[in-house]
Amino acid sequence: MHRDRSAGDGVTERRRDGPGSTETVVSGRRAVLEAVRAGIAKRLLVVRGVRSTEGLRDVLSAAEEWAVPVRETERAELDRLAPDHRGVVAMVRIPRPIGERELASWPFGDEDVVVVLDGIIDPQNLGAAARSAEAAGAAMLVTRTRRSADVTDAAIRASAGALIHLPHARVANIARALARLQEAGFTVVGLDERAGRTVFEQDRPTGRVAIALGSEGDGLARLTRESCDVLVRLPMRGRVASLNASASLAAALYAFVLPGRTEGSTPETTE
Repeated sequence: MHRDRSAGDGVTERRRDGPGSTETVVSGRRAVLEAVRAGIAKRLLVVRGVRSTEGLRDVLSAAEEWAVPVRETERAELDRLAPDHRGVVAMVRIPRPIGERELASWPFGDEDVVVVLDGIIDPQNLGAAARSAEAAGAAMLVTRTRRSADVTDAAIRASAGALIHLPHARVANIARALARLQEAGFTVVGLDERAGRTVFEQDRPTGRVAIALGSEGDGLARLTRESCDVLVRLPMRGRVASLNASASLAAALYAFVLPGRTEGSTPETTE
């Protein structure tokens, strides 16, 4: 398991910026590029003299297209903001996550998939799981407000920018949030290594699906597990006892949830 070496160094500290967003630092070329393309980058800082490097051309081209100000500065300034910045950082405004009550009224599509992370505390694991979720076309990511990783620079970088694009709900109680999703027509599938059936033995769910994944150490919490409509596990045929969280999520999404579903489902419109 990879740990966030920047935790506690103040690099990803946020400040409130208006009622609907927070401002934070995003570093690294891929994450900064996604921030610019998503329209949330407010300004870029680039190490003086590296504008002509191939890796930054796409970033600077996107910044010009989106009219994002770019300022050259000394490397030391970026080092203070983000130790592994690769020559560029962006100041971004990330929309605040939605709450539990908003889940019931969210305009989900008929075949939307929601990924629920129950107790993922490492930013790298959060980012990797978000990357799997976004790549699979998930409509939303749900995480806990306590004992759970937040959306930091490290998490955004690990997600390759997916956390910037993926709608995010943070809730105090996962079991209660699952009940909200069930009320909205979701079948809740829990990925649990103790489940009696594998993803190849259980009938695939149709319609709206929420897939719940626990921490790598403890798995799903008891109340979360009891809230699931279906429990499945991945068949482990090798000597390694388990996959990491993001790999497990990707395998379950592509082997169990997505096959047979219509691509490109769109959200329902609300009056």
